[in-house]
Amino acid sequence: MTGLTTHVLDTACGCPAEGLVIDLFRLDGNSRTQIKSVITNGDGRVDGGPLLIGNSFRTGTYELVFHAGDYLRRSGADLPEPAFLDVIPIRFGIADEAAHYHVPLLISPYGYSTYRGS
Repeated sequence: MTGLTTHVLDTACGCPAEGLVIDLFRLDGNSRTQIKSVITNGDGRVDGGPLLIGNSFRTGTYELVFHAGDYLRRSGADLPEPAFLDVIPIRFGIADEAAHYHVPLLISPYGYSTYRGS
C-alpha cells in the first residue's frame, strides 16, 4: 500500500479521538497550500481511504494540523484557558512515492507524541 494515512488516539481516556479536525497542507518554499480538511471517525481514523494517494501522493514537505484543543474541550477535558495544547502541527517529508507513510498522533491535554508508523 502507498499513500498517506493518520490515526489519532486519546491517551488520557484510552480511546480513539473521534471528531478531531485535521488539516493537510503541502509546503513549497514559503508557500503553504491546504489540500484538505478531514474529521476522524469512531476509530480515530479518516473515512474514505488515505489522505494522499495516486497522483496526489508525491515527494515533498507536508504538514498535518491536528485541532486537539477543540477535540479535548468537546470530550470533557478540564483545560485551562488558554489550553496548554491547542493546535498541533506535524511537519514531515515524503521522500519515496512507492512507500506508505503513516503519521499517528497520541494526545492528552498536556502531551503528544508521533512517529512514522506502518
